[in-house]
Amino acid sequence: MSYLRKIVALNNGDTEGFLPFVIGGRHVGNIAPAFAVRLKAFPRHFVVTDQLVVLNPEVHDFDARSAALAEVLAELQREGVVGQLLGELYPVTDGRREHALCLIDRGAIGYFGVAAYGQHLNGYVGAGESMKMWIGTRARDRHLYPGMLDQLVAGGLPWGISLSDNLAKECQEEAGMPADLTAGATPVGAITYFAETPRGLKPDILYCYDLALPAGFQPVCTDGEVESFALMPIQEVIGRVCDTRDFKPNCDLVIIDFLIRHGFIGPDDPDYLAIQAGLHAGVKGIGAMLL
Repeated sequence: MSYLRKIVALNNGDTEGFLPFVIGGRHVGNIAPAFAVRLKAFPRHFVVTDQLVVLNPEVHDFDARSAALAEVLAELQREGVVGQLLGELYPVTDGRREHALCLIDRGAIGYFGVAAYGQHLNGYVGAGESMKMWIGTRARDRHLYPGMLDQLVAGGLPWGISLSDNLAKECQEEAGMPADLTAGATPVGAITYFAETPRGLKPDILYCYDLALPAGFQPVCTDGEVESFALMPIQEVIGRVCDTRDFKPNCDLVIIDFLIRHGFIGPDDPDYLAIQAGLHAGVKGIGAMLL
């Protein structure tokens, strides 16, 4: 395996064969034809053609659009067409998250192929070859990626909360970190990827953070997301990212970005430029502001 293969594996999405999902004249996602057929059962809410899926133009304000999507998803869940809805509302947008046209349940994002936002924090101790990174093992009862390795803190970015407040919340819930410690996290950029999943296309934007932690810090999970934490030598992290499938796939990309910024992957790597480009490839197939 290689760093580049991990990046390529999460950028396997292609809009060909998918139908653009349009709200208010804006291209906000992409829908698989089979799912589009199921939406034809809701003519008050959707206009479905062979070329695209449009949220009914007569439903033209934020709250009404959000309510229409919620009503349809509740029925589709009762019918077993969509999986579990999570009760977390995420913005539907073709640009910045604060420019949302409406909201959708996090559990349904994949069916509509809309962009999702998240935050990942790299917690580490020391520097250079003696550096160690705090790594979590996901609980075995997780619906997604049970038992796989994860960042110290990683989570989605729902509607109605700022990036700083959400990061503080996730740090407290997932690792028992007090707010004064979390305040030291440094925003270091964002990575994007565009994957195809069994539910549909998955265009994701992850805001990344680094936090140098004191040697005596010990994370404690308070929400059941993680079953254990380990302070892993950086060379072991590198080996497991490069040579195994132990990490949740998008965590691989966040760590690869960390390794570049901290000098563990340099321009002498034959894939260096391709790795850099792959981590910031843009969210294809949605509004131009995400490209």
